[in-house]
Amino acid sequence: MPLISDEREEPTIPPKPADGLVLRRVLLKLSGEALGGRDGGIGIDRDVLQATALELAEVRSLGVQIGIVVGGGNIFRGLKGASQGMDRTQADHMGMLATVINSLALQDALEKAGVPTRVQTAIEIRQVAEPYIRRRAIRHLERGRVVIFGAGTGNPYFSTDTAAALRAMEIHADCLCKATKVDGIFDRDPARYPDAKLLSQMSYDRFLADRIGVMDATAISLCRDNHLKIRVFRMSEYGNIRRVVMGDTIGTVVEE
Repeated sequence: MPLISDEREEPTIPPKPADGLVLRRVLLKLSGEALGGRDGGIGIDRDVLQATALELAEVRSLGVQIGIVVGGGNIFRGLKGASQGMDRTQADHMGMLATVINSLALQDALEKAGVPTRVQTAIEIRQVAEPYIRRRAIRHLERGRVVIFGAGTGNPYFSTDTAAALRAMEIHADCLCKATKVDGIFDRDPARYPDAKLLSQMSYDRFLADRIGVMDATAISLCRDNHLKIRVFRMSEYGNIRRVVMGDTIGTVVEE
């Protein structure tokens, strides 16, 4: 069943960029666990979903074009399924479908907050979402719509971090914004060492050499090879996404 052509829809008027806006187009990577609420719960926490949608609505009102990749760990994680004896390809496809569930839930919350939103999936599920088409995604962004990219890259053995890096480069994002449960990247594990220091900047090469667990090596290598800046910051503090797009030096920036 084909989707209604974009040209038949009511036109969307994008907000004008705010004064002092630093990042005009961003790719935001959200973990599935973040939508599960405190301590990375299973399922979708309604309060977290609504708060996330309201913050994104505020950021969009600044004139920021927002693409989103959301994980599926609050529902099913392919690696965990494989570790329990499942076929890795089968498990990863289940994980991709979990990201689609989260994408649809986030779309619903955003539209209830007054934000026009499109979900595009790397696996075709035309009854519920558009197939991923890069040029159409960019057109949606230019028209002020938030675009959520579901189903990862559409391929097993690749994480949603890698999908986020890939989509960020394809839509020509100014920055890949990685929202996590910690303030950024530390010189050592803050959960084990109370005196761990937050790093304001880190190179791609050091990230890879130190095997930082915030993102996987494939995603970092893609960003390094294509000079895409990454900003790692805490998601649970309201207003942090706005601070990032306005150029505040929160969290950790990963660059050359």
